[in-house]
Amino acid sequence: MTKIVFVGAGAMAEAIINGLTKSNKILPTSIHVTNKSDVNQLNYLKQTYNVQILCEQKEALTKANIVFLAMKPKDAQEALTSLAPYLNKDATIISVIAGINIQTIINALGNRPVARVMPNTSAAVGMSASALCWNELITDESKLLIIDLLESIGSVKVVEEDDLHVVTALSGSGPAYFYYFAEQFESAAVQHGLDSGDARQLFIQTMEGAAQMLKKGDVEPSELRRRVTSPGGTTEAGLEQLMEHKVSEAIFACIHAAENRSREIGKIFET
Repeated sequence: MTKIVFVGAGAMAEAIINGLTKSNKILPTSIHVTNKSDVNQLNYLKQTYNVQILCEQKEALTKANIVFLAMKPKDAQEALTSLAPYLNKDATIISVIAGINIQTIINALGNRPVARVMPNTSAAVGMSASALCWNELITDESKLLIIDLLESIGSVKVVEEDDLHVVTALSGSGPAYFYYFAEQFESAAVQHGLDSGDARQLFIQTMEGAAQMLKKGDVEPSELRRRVTSPGGTTEAGLEQLMEHKVSEAIFACIHAAENRSREIGKIFET
């Protein structure tokens, strides 16, 4: 039986736990959670998902098959140091910590199977876009198990480790960018007289429909945009404003800044 321990109990850990328990692939009683100090959050996860709380009983880690590292980057070094004496040699480590590479984890926990995954909080509704990499100690059987677990919370792409920096910027942080756009479009519509509830529902349906058109994959985004844009029409007028305000440059700067921050976080732990 697979026994999973989550070290860290924040939004990402909860999103993954939510997805895993909804999938029925892992029994809630086989999922254990611990964090640095937030007992209230641990109790909330236990009451909500029927998972088990570890607290200071770190010896339970010795029986874990899979350990998810889901703490904040700033807490990682202390957490890894405290975990090292308790992990069994066969435990597979799956890190969702932004920026911290596999070698850094091995330096702290010893040479063992390690995977890194960058999911996003849409895991809570089974719609995460997760990117995954691993070291050479992950067996083929473990690869299939990890992919199977992650597919219960959304889609999975296996990538090179260095690519996780831009993945972090694109899909890891991506939901926040989307929510920001939702805020701004809703606000603009309300300022022009539309009811806020109507504005939100129209925006959501518009984005869902556009996403489905993209997902079909048979037409490039630029062509889909062209098909909506009639010469001299309303869409063209709106797009001209986006171009005039250099939205494409802002998006590039957004991804560039987030990717750089991911690399900076990694370098902090490499030194």
